[in-house]
Amino acid sequence: MRNEKHLLVREIQKHLAKSTYVFFTDFCRVTVSDVAVIRKFLRAENGEFHVVKKTLLKKAVSEKSLPMPENGFDGQIAMVVGGRNPSAIAKLLKEFHKNSKEGKLAMRGGILDGKLLDIEEINVLSSLPGIDALRAQLLSLFETPVAMFVRTINAVPQSVLNVLQARTK
Repeated sequence: MRNEKHLLVREIQKHLAKSTYVFFTDFCRVTVSDVAVIRKFLRAENGEFHVVKKTLLKKAVSEKSLPMPENGFDGQIAMVVGGRNPSAIAKLLKEFHKNSKEGKLAMRGGILDGKLLDIEEINVLSSLPGIDALRAQLLSLFETPVAMFVRTINAVPQSVLNVLQARTK
């Protein structure tokens, strides 16, 4: 392999090291303005969009000992990495694909924490609530038993007051 290709493989590996996930999308029929829009959306979640050669991508992924999807890699490929929230990135990609007229940026697969993801798993991931919503749900789970305990303790004096008020009437 030529020196330029080694440098490109190292560059792809740097991008892969930025997050615990990578999503592979179709790049066919995507215009420059489409790329600008998707990069703007991804920037809000600290995500990055890179168009790569499949042969160099396969080499970079195999050198990092990550699994590589066997099928679905016909045509042009782009990869999306970065950010802390893979669910939000998957949701953005799915929304962009759904809103584009020609079905641009179709998902091809992905890798999350060293595990291959197929399109159905990415759709499930995109349907999960965001990290802030999950934190709020977790906090409400912690808060519920405490609130029920306080209400139970408060019920005894309240019932005594209710009896005394009924007695005075």
